[in-house]
Amino acid sequence: MVVELSAQAGPGVEKAAEQTVGSACDFADLVGPNGWSTAAAEGVLDAIDALTDTLGSVGEGLAQALAVVATATAQARRRLGITVDGQAPGRGSAASVSGAGGSGRTPPRWRGLGPGFRGISSDR
Repeated sequence: MVVELSAQAGPGVEKAAEQTVGSACDFADLVGPNGWSTAAAEGVLDAIDALTDTLGSVGEGLAQALAVVATATAQARRRLGITVDGQAPGRGSAASVSGAGGSGRTPPRWRGLGPGFRGISSDR
């Protein structure tokens, strides 16, 4: 089953995709085998899940093809001792995390507001 995409992406989508790839490459260049923390690994796994969910929203067939990614990130979390959907680390099966309709995970905590986000003052 081939999923048809439009020839023209929505406003800013291609630029954001290029920036995402660039950031991922910069991160890969920065981190080494001993440069990881639990928070860093969880952040990367959340990013993978968010991107997979976003691309999977194009269509059910694509979501099903990408379901293996959700299974892999859930397994990685368990191996790292990171809680998966409220389960204790190492509990449950990958099948319980991934379903035909998507990853089964709650959305990542970070959605577009970086660490420097301060909000808009309404004191005016």
